Amino acid sequence: MIELSERLLAHRPLTPVVFDAPIPLADVPTPALLLDEDALDRNIARMADFLGARGKGFRPHAKTHKCPQVAQRQLAAGAVGICAAKVSEAIVLARAGIGPILITSPVTTRQKADFVTSLVAGGTKVQLVVDSQLGATVLDASARARHVTVDVLIDIDPRLGRTGVRELGDAVKLADWLVANRRSGGALNLIGVQHYAGQVMHIAGHEARREKSLICWKSAVSICKALRDSGHALQVITGCGTGTYDIDCDVPEITDLQVGSYVFMDQQYIDVGGRSGARLDDFEVSLTVATTAISQPVSGMITVDCGFKGFASESIPPTAIDLPSARYRFAGDEHGMLLLGDGAQEPLLGKRISFVTPHCDPTVNLYDYYWVHRDGFVHALWPVSARGCSW
Repeated sequence: MIELSERLLAHRPLTPVVFDAPIPLADVPTPALLLDEDALDRNIARMADFLGARGKGFRPHAKTHKCPQVAQRQLAAGAVGICAAKVSEAIVLARAGIGPILITSPVTTRQKADFVTSLVAGGTKVQLVVDSQLGATVLDASARARHVTVDVLIDIDPRLGRTGVRELGDAVKLADWLVANRRSGGALNLIGVQHYAGQVMHIAGHEARREKSLICWKSAVSICKALRDSGHALQVITGCGTGTYDIDCDVPEITDLQVGSYVFMDQQYIDVGGRSGARLDDFEVSLTVATTAISQPVSGMITVDCGFKGFASESIPPTAIDLPSARYRFAGDEHGMLLLGDGAQEPLLGKRISFVTPHCDPTVNLYDYYWVHRDGFVHALWPVSARGCSW
């Protein structure tokens, strides 16, 4: 299976396509995933500076961008590592020379454990979360067979019920097992904990979000204290996200934040609001989807060439940047209908209309490349190398 996985992922492009002559944005075929390189760099620098000034590291999530070029820029800005949600994402990132990599979901099968330990044996620094003795036992057996050591973090469930250890006693019991196993020749090295409260990230209103996040962290900190009181050294306490980056940085115990969407920003995150208002505008929108108006069956509405195959959304539609009063409605796989606001000038057929993505992570997963632009011209295509890496 290791050989098969390498063959399945070996074709993934890892390097940019750089144009000899820049292409005007107006010449890009739509729908197209556009990335403003300057805005991206400013977002990366802003997060690095903000957290650095508060003594916190950042460990950005590659599930947002799935792109080695973005990960490389985050590491160059001082990131302590890169997160991957899935093992296959980690394999692709490792092939591009990215590391250290923290895989943020536990594994419970020997097959996936072998994938992880194969990366470690190949020289990539890979860390993994565990939340059960079963999963730890499987990973330990694989690591012993390859004669490698794997750093692990205990995943703490923030009362979300998705993954992690929920009860304090269970966390201490798992930590005790890991350390005892290590002393008896085991291959897993406990270095810390992960606590990611995903249910908090999109709570509307900064104060409401702050209250809920700090409640979650109070519970996590109590588990960390119990672990330390039991003699377990915790080098890493990681978690958090874009929605709570300026909240969780006030928790003394946290070592680094797993921020992701800040590099691009999307409508879901903009709508949660920031410290100063109803919009979270601390970071720029660097990622957009360009579409073209292709039909107008009735007055007051225009059809664009982008539907479910170009936008991913669980709850809200994309937002037209130049037509803020217009409302987008999905009209199938290939099309979207843009209902114009009262008094809005109707776009002409053939007009380019750009949108803020509703949810950047799954929208990015729909495309092969970013059209990377500066000053109105595209100069390169960056591959979405880990697109579709679902296992």
